[in-house]
Amino acid sequence: MALQVTEATFEAEVLKSDVPVLVDFWATWCGPCQSMSSVVEEVSEETKGKAKVCKVNVDDNPALAQQYGIMSIPNFIFFKNGEPVDQVIGAVPKDELLKRL
Repeated sequence: MALQVTEATFEAEVLKSDVPVLVDFWATWCGPCQSMSSVVEEVSEETKGKAKVCKVNVDDNPALAQQYGIMSIPNFIFFKNGEPVDQVIGAVPKDELLKRL
């Protein structure tokens, strides 16, 4: 299951992770975000132990959204060794997320 991350837990869960991390920036009112929710959960299950999947609600965590320049959601940022290394904006197939992770 994807981990809900906040401004308070982002550093520990994402930036200090010893495995690659996919962060899903989303909001409850966003239709495409809702349609990607099951895909994100599948990616989380399929990469368990090899990578981490986190979700950040942009309405509840505006500082994180601003820090990473989130203008459109869903917005997926891939982190490795605490650094953003790739990004996908919009609804994409599961294979695309897995390939980049």
